[in-house]
Order: sequence, then C-alpha cells, then structure tokens
Amino acid sequence: MSYPLTIIRILLVSLPLHGIYAESSPNVVFKNGRRIPASALTLEGEKFVVKTAFEGFKVGQSIPATMAGHIHGDKPTEINEAIALSLAGKFKKAQVMLLPIVNDYRITAKIPGNFWLDAARTLLVAYAANGDTADTATLGKEISDATSAQGIDPFVALGKALLINPVSDDREIALAALSNDDLPAELRAYASFFRGNAFLKAKKNTEALEAYLAVPCLHPSGGLILNAAAELQAADLLAALGRREEAVALLESALRVSTGTVLADEARSRLASLK
Repeated sequence: MSYPLTIIRILLVSLPLHGIYAESSPNVVFKNGRRIPASALTLEGEKFVVKTAFEGFKVGQSIPATMAGHIHGDKPTEINEAIALSLAGKFKKAQVMLLPIVNDYRITAKIPGNFWLDAARTLLVAYAANGDTADTATLGKEISDATSAQGIDPFVALGKALLINPVSDDREIALAALSNDDLPAELRAYASFFRGNAFLKAKKNTEALEAYLAVPCLHPSGGLILNAAAELQAADLLAALGRREEAVALLESALRVSTGTVLADEARSRLASLK
C-alpha cells in the first residue's frame, strides 16, 4: 500500500493536538462531590482509608470504595515520555519512569478516569519488549483484574506477542493478528509499530514502511507519541528511497506532536541532517 505525500499531509494535519499533559496529583472525587488527593489515601480491602488529613477528611477515616465516582486531574507527563522511551528502544529507562506512577496510583485502578491503567499498560509494553517474562505476566494479570468487566485485558495479548523472539516470523504473525478493528486503537498502533520493527530487522523495508505509515494513517487515535515514533521510522525509509520531501513532512509532524519527549530531540536532529 502506498501513501502519496498529499494524503500523508492531510492525515497528519487533521490529527487532534492534545499536547503533553500537565503534571498534577490526581484527586479521587466521591459521589457526594467531595474530593481528596489519591496520595492521601490507602486502599484496605473494599474501603479507602485516609492517611493524610485533607479539608475535612481525618486521618484514619474510612470511605467505602464504592463511593468513588471518578478521578480528576491531569495525566502525568511521565507516561508520554515513557511511551517515547519504549518506542525508542530504551525499555529500562521507561520502566524506571513508570514504576513510581504504577505503584502510587494503584489504589485508583478501578476508578473511572484513572491514569493507573495508562501507566500500567505502557509499563507492560516496556516489560514485554525487553523480554521480562515474569514481570509481564504479573502486571498483565493485575491489569486484567482492574478491567475485569471485559475479561482478559487485550494488552495482555500484545505483551505475549512482544515476548516472542524479535527475529522470529511468529512475532510478526502474532502482531498482525492484533489489527482487528474491535481492539483499542492504541493497541493496534503499538502492534503496527512493532511489526514495522520486525520487518526492518528482516530487511523487508517495503513492508516496514507500510506498517509504520499505518500507525498515523490508519490508527491515528492510538496516540500522538505512537504516531511520532512511527513517523520517525517511516521518514528514514523514505529518505533512503530518495523521497526527501515526504520524509521532511513526516519529521516535521513528529516534532510537532512529540514535544517534551526524547522523540522530539530525535526528530529535530534528523530534520537538520535532511535540510
């Protein structure tokens, strides 16, 4: 499948700009409208217990977990940076960045609007891509427990696919199976990106280019950081084919949407070399 420059530009310009999220401590908002920072609570069985006094909440006070309505606050910026690090192959750095968030926000895992699930799924990818089998299995079960209404979380299948030997055809086949439209766009974007990596290792550059371009063109709602990482990879392949103008368009898009991550620095560097 070929994506002409005009189509690529239209698709990239039309992507929503959510930017990088500001950092702040999330609040648990209860059904009666009262709120308290998640960091001020612990979860003991089926109840929250206040460990730090806050605006009328007393230390030791307990609140039934069923009273939690939703999470209010901004997504930690570390999550996007960790996604960027993982897609750049820096899995250990991503793990170090994510572990505090996963640990600190664990008590919010079943509350609507929580950021724990985003952080945990990102950490699962970092574990699996790095070949950390035991950690992948343990975290996959924890994620599925938090999303028990849908059974086994679909990211568990992505983790299993990424644990397959990177040079094995089985890995590419397993990732290809995750392109089902019923699956979350973010998962499909991850699968397509890592398929591109698998094709690249096998020196199947045409297939790799198609897989990378599928991320922003077919699964754009999977996430701006995923789009940027795929655009960087695709730009290299296009530049090698002498398609400089298309490569520059992709790098400019990657730079635009990955501000504050390691991918932005890489996009800026590659643009300088092409110009």
